[in-house]
Amino acid sequence: MKGIRFQYYFITTLVVLMTTGLAGDAYAQQLRSQAEIEENKALLQQLEITERLGDTIPSDIMLVNEEGEQVALSSFFDTGKPVLLNLIYYNCPSMCSLILNGVADAVEELRWDPGKEYEIVTISIDPEEDHLMASQQKERYVNQVNRSGLSDGWHFLTTDQHNVDRITEAVGMPFVWSDEAQEFLHASAIMFVSPEMKITRYLYGVTYRELDVRNALFDAADGKIGSTIERIALFCFTYDPDSRSYVPYAMNIMKVSGVVVLLGLGLFLGFFWLKERKKDKSDIRFDD
Repeated sequence: MKGIRFQYYFITTLVVLMTTGLAGDAYAQQLRSQAEIEENKALLQQLEITERLGDTIPSDIMLVNEEGEQVALSSFFDTGKPVLLNLIYYNCPSMCSLILNGVADAVEELRWDPGKEYEIVTISIDPEEDHLMASQQKERYVNQVNRSGLSDGWHFLTTDQHNVDRITEAVGMPFVWSDEAQEFLHASAIMFVSPEMKITRYLYGVTYRELDVRNALFDAADGKIGSTIERIALFCFTYDPDSRSYVPYAMNIMKVSGVVVLLGLGLFLGFFWLKERKKDKSDIRFDD
């Protein structure tokens, strides 16, 4: 009996020790996972975009264009056109190319021509990149996108760390260098800026609907671009912050519909009045 009892206690103790060890490993793994989750949450909060709608971007931010010339950011607003602004870096191994491709696709679908109705300003946030890299990127997209005026209307720029800090702070879009990934971490968005250099809209993601881009440019221009028909059509949409896109606006649709009905009624009454007037004249001639 003593031998059996000893074996029982030995096996029980061994199982407890093994279980305790496994539980300890599981608990340690849980702690590591929880720490990673908290670390990722903190990083996501750090990379979150703070929309600066209505804020004015400093006009004296200095940049370097594709030719290696110093230019002020304000020079791209002198023509009185709205600006599609995006912050990326040219050596980005992942997201930046997707953002630029998304912009290129939207530009190709738009009826409006860059350089004519609006400007595109792409700024590298990496102070180590130079105008030669900017020039290569410009050549790539000018050749890729089938749109007249692109060479004059899409600007690729670089700048130093001081001005990188100023422009990223002005638009509320942080970039964080990761030693582990060996790249800048950042969110994905493009901004729209009025001719007065006021931020009017953010569009998120790496693909951008033509309708959203067109409406955002229209809002940034304060309704001063596009044909009359386009202005009426765009008037029927409003920006929905929940879906972060432009959606039909019932009130404006009703207004436009009301005007159309009134015009139609006016034309019908006018036609009826003219018909009756001609009839009265013919009756008078017959009496004579």
